[in-house]
Amino acid sequence: MKITWLGHAAFRIETASAKILIDPFFTHNASFAGLDVKEVTAGITHILLTHGHGDHVGDTVAIAKETGAVVLANADLAAWLGSKGVQKLEMGNTGGTVPLGSFTATFTNALHSSAQITEDGVSHALGNPNGLMLHFEDEASLLHMGDTDIFSDMALINELHQPDIGIVPIGDRFTMGGAVAALACQRFFNFKTAIPCHYGTFPIIDQTPEKFVTGMEGSTTKVSAPKPGETLSF
Repeated sequence: MKITWLGHAAFRIETASAKILIDPFFTHNASFAGLDVKEVTAGITHILLTHGHGDHVGDTVAIAKETGAVVLANADLAAWLGSKGVQKLEMGNTGGTVPLGSFTATFTNALHSSAQITEDGVSHALGNPNGLMLHFEDEASLLHMGDTDIFSDMALINELHQPDIGIVPIGDRFTMGGAVAALACQRFFNFKTAIPCHYGTFPIIDQTPEKFVTGMEGSTTKVSAPKPGETLSF
């Protein structure tokens, strides 16, 4: 498995049989600047969305139309994407598991919001926020937490799914901050590797992963904080 951070909460995940984008926010993403959209979307088979905010839905519609990738989202968000011309849609909701060929995606809980004010000035309610728990054939399991605060039922997510890799929002203001995110990882999960995200994009959120890295000191979990465009191999 190869995991590439594309800035903010956006990731490219490559396995032997799938090429996945999660929350592909590229346009207006300062952390993505300098990266090549064609390169990071090449061969994409799936686009997975944690929730409906613009900095997570991002360029989904354009990429889906260009690549023909299957888009997974909660039912409300999927219906809205369908109205925008996305044709290959898989929908679910909190607690549900969706088979996607060589892997499955389970919608886990997240504490956040999910509406979006679009260019027409209308606020669209786009379902509940979620994390996404991915189980692959012969690959590490991965939890993208989405945007969330800490909550004690994270322990149930760990008990049910035993994720090997955790993608963790740490930027504060709109998600938990680094110190709280580290507490969540140490108290409720047994990740082999934790990858911080949702920082450094906008001036009003934390610019570095320092608080998270410091909070994880002494943990058995390895913290990997790649630069945008950097790929980690597992």
